[in-house]
Amino acid sequence: MGLDRARAWAHLCEWTKTDALRKHARAVEVVMRAAALRHGAGPGDVERFGLAGMLHDADYEAWPEEHPRRIVAWLVEHGEPEVAHAVSAHYTKWGVPYESPLDKALLACDELTGFIGACCHVREGGILSLEPKSVLKKLKDKGFAAKVERSEVQAGVDLLSVDLAAHVAFVIEALRPHAAELGLLGRPQTTAP
Repeated sequence: MGLDRARAWAHLCEWTKTDALRKHARAVEVVMRAAALRHGAGPGDVERFGLAGMLHDADYEAWPEEHPRRIVAWLVEHGEPEVAHAVSAHYTKWGVPYESPLDKALLACDELTGFIGACCHVREGGILSLEPKSVLKKLKDKGFAAKVERSEVQAGVDLLSVDLAAHVAFVIEALRPHAAELGLLGRPQTTAP
């Protein structure tokens, strides 16, 4: 592998200034690291899966009209053609084929991770009390987190040949240990006077 995590994170921070998008990048990295072992990759692939999760939207904030062209080129330049392919495939408008578990996992984890984050922000207890059935119910509500591409969530689970509810549970469990770091503890509890 040509790129280490420290260099990748420094590059992400150079191009991505907002805390929200950095937290999304970190959240998808966490989920992708867990997905590496769950979806047919070997222990040596955990870093590559993590890099794909971290960097998939690295150029979005600075150059949304060019996304993901710049980060794909940067990844190829830094010796990560497999990660570049996965990032290309995650942008479904390009029509890049899904050839590897890495490609499929990034599509399956990206939008759903963001959606689960949105679910956490509107509930007391955040991810600590979040259950898959709540996420599935919110997915049906097109007005909630309306920018999340639900078709991509479904396409991802179809590519991985996994049940949506099981995949939601997997993503929740991957994120839970990182709840404080990722800002997933939810809104403050309200107490009656």
